Amino acid sequence: MSLLDLLQYRRSVHYYDPDKPLDSEKVRHCLQQATLSPSSSNMQLYEFYHITDKSTLQQLAHACFNQQPATTAQQMVVFVVRQDLYRQRATEVMAMEQENVKRTSPPEKQASRLKAKERYYGWLMPFIYARCCGLLGVFRRSIALLVHYFRPMQVDVSEADMRIVSHKSCGLAAQTFMLAMAENGYDTCPMEGLDSLRVKNILKLPRGAEINMIVACGIRKDGRGIWGERTRLPFDKIYKQI
Repeated sequence: MSLLDLLQYRRSVHYYDPDKPLDSEKVRHCLQQATLSPSSSNMQLYEFYHITDKSTLQQLAHACFNQQPATTAQQMVVFVVRQDLYRQRATEVMAMEQENVKRTSPPEKQASRLKAKERYYGWLMPFIYARCCGLLGVFRRSIALLVHYFRPMQVDVSEADMRIVSHKSCGLAAQTFMLAMAENGYDTCPMEGLDSLRVKNILKLPRGAEINMIVACGIRKDGRGIWGERTRLPFDKIYKQI
């Protein structure tokens, strides 16, 4: 399918055919494709929990208020934001990026680029993503606003701002996953109506993890699951050319 075909095919399907199981390996492959999504500074502060166990599916359906997509889902994927892993991920990404520099950069530029990666992931990213009861965010924003008066500067660096950044990157991965599923003829429904504390308890997630969304997965049953035609606001209400 073309991209337009995929976008037209993908709908939030609310009822899945119980007689049409999913191939777990295909779903796993779609999640591998989701890792190709854009991620802010390539930090990849997320995890994907692919749920196939029937008992866990039932528990998650209850935590999702027994919505029909959840109760009829053949499988689910829980997209989890892991901003608490920022130090570990910064170290891992720095190592990958430095190896990338060694493989692809001209020899005369490697030393400066390696140092730049070390500064960026060894110091800046840990500083930007660190949290401490909001205080570090206030400190970062104060510095950013001061610099902003003299030159362009990113000022949205509070702890709440960086939490939003982490969730945006995870949301991009979830969208890529849903398009990959559509390409395989599989259906999905992203769900944000859920008891996040129950979900974290079911999956035994640490305190610092946050639920971005749960995506119910299955194959639509003919005549059920899609609520009429897709409706959108007129494009000229949204599109602004300057």
